[in-house]
Amino acid sequence: MAESLGPAQRLLSAGKRVLTTLLATGETRLRLAVLELEEERARLATLALLLGLSLILLLLGIATLTALVIILFWDSWRITAVAVSALVLLGSGVGAALWAMRLARRRTLLTSTLKHLALDRQLAEDSTREDG
Repeated sequence: MAESLGPAQRLLSAGKRVLTTLLATGETRLRLAVLELEEERARLATLALLLGLSLILLLLGIATLTALVIILFWDSWRITAVAVSALVLLGSGVGAALWAMRLARRRTLLTSTLKHLALDRQLAEDSTREDG
């Protein structure tokens, strides 16, 4: 049937196919970008919660250390209990802060989308070279 069409109709048909392919590719890339933005939002929420937790634990650790200094001059067994609790709270706070900093340094925004767009461009350039 394509042979019975004139050159203008074949050109119009090819243009429609190209436009349909471009729209489908664009829609796919847009959906990928939206998905990555949603993942980034979830990562930022986790990061905010971890930062809040680390701040609370560090504050409690400082308060416990202050209590340790006050109790330092009292009987000997209370000092050990306060020291251990202070070290646990401070260690937990520092660990959560380090984890949050590691997550914050990771660059993940739209990396997949950019990678796929670069791949699309490379494929388009390769097909242009083959045609030319």
